Amino acid sequence: MVFPPIPRVREPELMDDPALAEADHLRALVALGTINTLSLTAARLAGGIVALAGKKHDSSAGLEVVDVASGGGDVTIDLARRLEESARWGTVSVTGLDISPRALERARALAGRRGSQATFTRRDVTVDGCPPCDVAVSSLFLHHLDDDAARQLLLVMAAAARCGIVVSDLIRSRSGLLLAHVATMVLTRSRVARVDGPLSVRAARTVTEYRALLASAGLGGATVRRVWPERVVIVWRAGRKEP
Repeated sequence: MVFPPIPRVREPELMDDPALAEADHLRALVALGTINTLSLTAARLAGGIVALAGKKHDSSAGLEVVDVASGGGDVTIDLARRLEESARWGTVSVTGLDISPRALERARALAGRRGSQATFTRRDVTVDGCPPCDVAVSSLFLHHLDDDAARQLLLVMAAAARCGIVVSDLIRSRSGLLLAHVATMVLTRSRVARVDGPLSVRAARTVTEYRALLASAGLGGATVRRVWPERVVIVWRAGRKEP
């Protein structure tokens, strides 16, 4: 039996509510950090960065990475560690950007506890643009945006990145929805995560829809790779922009 596809539905998520209690917000950030660790999010972003910038003409100049919508900082900090340990560049600078003061405060505190050199700055990239960098990355943010806003975000990131962009996000599928329910029930007690996890999957795109979005932004040269657990990794190399 072939089941019909899940329709895309974008509903407000609890973690995006400014009125959400601070304790609930922080618990949700911790839950998201755990899920991202098990989903190998930072490892896959790092792999994309190496593919784009691993052979920079002047590697002694270092590597500059910007993480758009960095949230609680877990992925940004893990990404910085992986890039530093790879010893491919003389220096590595990783900056997380987010608009949430709570998320930024948590990220900075976490970086301090882990001895990370990752830094965090408040910035709305959709309004203020993306700072110049070698590679711009983002994880679990595109599904929050409608197609017009997502297209604009991709273009802003692409314009700022000298080597290219790497994006990780969810796939909208029945198995992805099941995984979201199970993972949030088993891995966390966060009420917010248990509500927002399935909502995020329903708001995400299919692989075909990601490709169409990239093509509509003139980034059709990007690769869209399906990875476990029901996620995509998008890699676009600067210079491959299409009309």
